[in-house]
Amino acid sequence: MLLEIENLGVRYGGITALNGVSIAVAEGETVLLVGANGAGKSSTINAVIGLVTAASGRITFDGKDLGSVPCERRARLGIGYSPEGRRVFPTLTVTDNVLTGAFGLGRARQREALDWLVTVFPLLKDRAQQPAGQLSGGQQQIVALARAMCAFPRLLLLDEPFLGLAPVWIEQISSAITQLKARGTTVLMTEQMARPALKLATRGYVMRGGEVRRSGTVAEIRAVALAEEYL
Repeated sequence: MLLEIENLGVRYGGITALNGVSIAVAEGETVLLVGANGAGKSSTINAVIGLVTAASGRITFDGKDLGSVPCERRARLGIGYSPEGRRVFPTLTVTDNVLTGAFGLGRARQREALDWLVTVFPLLKDRAQQPAGQLSGGQQQIVALARAMCAFPRLLLLDEPFLGLAPVWIEQISSAITQLKARGTTVLMTEQMARPALKLATRGYVMRGGEVRRSGTVAEIRAVALAEEYL
């Protein structure tokens, strides 16, 4: 397995956010964490990238225990992250926002990544020199996703990539994820909007109350996942 999460526990003060969560992601898969708001999806993603500290359990990436690995080093290991909420650098241009995701890779690799990304997202070329803060919400989400993709990570963590977006942007982001998968990137994504996410996933985990309540192939979890969408 490329990513293994075993009996993960996360607490915020006296509040338990995750309790005994175990998830496995094989190389080349797209795995979905689905559940209502507060189910523990984002806490799981944040623990993998290192934004929160695990109170218990173990996370390994390509066989390496991440427990003592700081957040920035996890990125260098090949873990990309696109957070919930379209967090762009508002005063930087669209191009500069995207290239921050490939910082330290060298100009040739950055150019290769940018040349590919503008074919996936024409917006990146059309608005290249525009400050990202002037874009619409959907456009900012495209920039945030492109930034996470720019380093061609082995594992891409996507936290609620469809949240609050119009269908046209959901379609573009879905297409980009499919193309990134074709390049060999493994994807772990969280989403409340189960319908479009289930079209991309190979397997999934249904979360509620900080625990995994159901897991299996997309066919096996579809009914439960769609029910959770409305909770």
